[in-house]
Amino acid sequence: MMGRLDSGQDKLFYSFNLDNHVPQSHLLRGIDRFLDLRDLRRHLAPFYSPMGRPSIDPELMIRMLIVGYCFGIRSERRLCEEVHLNLAYRWFCRLGLEDAVPEHSTFSKNRHGRFRDSDLLRHVFESVLSRCMAEGLVKGEGFAIDASIIKADASPARGVPGTEPIDWGRADGQSRAVREYLEALEQANPVAADTSEPASSSAPPKKISLTDPAARWTAAPGGPAFFAYSTNYLIDLQAGIIVDVEATPANRSQEVESTRTMIDRVQHQRDLKPRRLVGDTAYGTAALLGWMVEEKQIEPHVSVWDKTERKDNTFSRSEFIWDEEANEYRCPAGNALRCDWRPLKNPRTHITKADTIVYRSSEKNCNRCSIKNQCCPNMSFRKITRSIHEAARDEARRIAATPEYKQSRRQRKKVEMLFAHLKRILKLDRLRLRGPSGAHDEFLMAATAQNLRRMAKWLTPEGKQANQAAT
Repeated sequence: MMGRLDSGQDKLFYSFNLDNHVPQSHLLRGIDRFLDLRDLRRHLAPFYSPMGRPSIDPELMIRMLIVGYCFGIRSERRLCEEVHLNLAYRWFCRLGLEDAVPEHSTFSKNRHGRFRDSDLLRHVFESVLSRCMAEGLVKGEGFAIDASIIKADASPARGVPGTEPIDWGRADGQSRAVREYLEALEQANPVAADTSEPASSSAPPKKISLTDPAARWTAAPGGPAFFAYSTNYLIDLQAGIIVDVEATPANRSQEVESTRTMIDRVQHQRDLKPRRLVGDTAYGTAALLGWMVEEKQIEPHVSVWDKTERKDNTFSRSEFIWDEEANEYRCPAGNALRCDWRPLKNPRTHITKADTIVYRSSEKNCNRCSIKNQCCPNMSFRKITRSIHEAARDEARRIAATPEYKQSRRQRKKVEMLFAHLKRILKLDRLRLRGPSGAHDEFLMAATAQNLRRMAKWLTPEGKQANQAAT
């Protein structure tokens, strides 16, 4: 007999248990098992008034943000709608069927106020990292470093040439991103803070966004240029856990400099210092290699940034032999290249502003040399520039010839996979918050979500079964 939908009188009482309607294999169950926010209220207590109306529970907002970043829900307005409709999301956020979902504007008010003042998102990231370490997912033996470019919420059409003076207008009419940019300029150069031009000793950027001035004008190979930030990940190689994250403009020198910041911070806060650090050629600069080897005693599993190889069929620097005791090079013909050819009453270091020492051959020796055309055909003598960190560069070259280096190169793919997951699964290929603080918040929340997902999929029985089925 064909059934019929009962359209009779509504029931007076319902028995409904939300927990029974969330599958045991749901990702949020695994995440909830490892998410501990009990310390949240104590961390935020100094930023709330003891009087007045009760506010929205900050734990509820953090849980909602975690849902949004874990499932690629980029809009906070849509996030509120999804939490309102989805039973699993309500269960994770500790909301009953009749509990109201906060307005989307609540997130903006708290983010620009208490959350940033207390650096709450960094606190949440660190608490999740502590759980990762407690579960044995962080070994601390090897770290990998890399950066990925993320588009800023800034239209290329709203950009002006970097050499053009900009009138940023009155302070009360400026956007939050512009005020943040100008405050950073004032801290970097207080004397020039009142001018309408960016105060910097370096070359001005090619283009500046009027919407988000701190974003950097950049372009991927073969693609159009855009304004962007870089998310910098420092991961532990055992399980691919993100141990630190830093937001920088999309600039290679700032990306490389963030390596020092993250390694120092992890060492200070977690007492973790890796035995080896894995990175691509961008991290093979002489200064960074010197810092790793000489100051931190970290093995650099990094390709050396070397532009000394010549392509004009003349001798490259690698064909000159270094004599440490004599402090000189020997050319293929056996002649010396020195930084001092005569004794000086006041000895000099000969170190240039680029932290290098220039070694020159004797013009007399070069003029009578039979292979001069293969060495310096267009100059009267040959010179070689040697970094003061050349010993660290030699150490990196030595490591590059070992089997351990080949293994490190394979393990470095773990951080690249995290960036692919960040953009394709979490949908963070474009920021929706502006300014360095906005990038800082988004990158921290995304890294927190990735660590939580990793624990849920590695440590829960359901996650282990799924991983075994996938392999």
